[in-house]
Amino acid sequence: MTTDLQAKKFNYVFKWFDQNGDGWITQDDIEKMVKLFTALADEKDQKNKSAMNKGFMNWWNLLLEARENKASEKIGKQEFIRIMDAVVIAPKNFEIAVGNIVDGLLGALDRDGNGSLSKEEYVGMYDALGIPPTTSTEAFRRLDRDSDGEISRAEFHQALFEYYLSADPNAPGNWLLGPMDVLK
Repeated sequence: MTTDLQAKKFNYVFKWFDQNGDGWITQDDIEKMVKLFTALADEKDQKNKSAMNKGFMNWWNLLLEARENKASEKIGKQEFIRIMDAVVIAPKNFEIAVGNIVDGLLGALDRDGNGSLSKEEYVGMYDALGIPPTTSTEAFRRLDRDSDGEISRAEFHQALFEYYLSADPNAPGNWLLGPMDVLK
């Protein structure tokens, strides 16, 4: 069952996905998210672009399959939150949707191939996705749990799981998309 904190975070994700701001998520919104994310990869990096695209399309398909009005091709905020709780964050679904996106994103952004993101790579990623550098700089500090100046794949995955699954308001992963006080 979704906690108030998770509902708040899912609402924030809904607003981010609702690219045209009309109060609905449609396939067009998801395709715009794909373009935002895949634009972060090098032009020739089809492997990571494909992983991100596949993840978003899996996420969209999970939303469509679980919607109450099967005739509708759009998802409202309350239904999105319900589906996130009931379907998307289930372990088998979470990995094929959110996990694919993150793996592709990390692969695309890890330009030096060291298996982690530097502060510059991390802040640059979120700046391109519309999250202000002041926000992502603080998030980087919190998510770099071992304070080595890099966010490893393990640290990023831990943050991802905390963001979507944790009811702990003090979990560092809650900073994945910025400070909790901006989540409305």
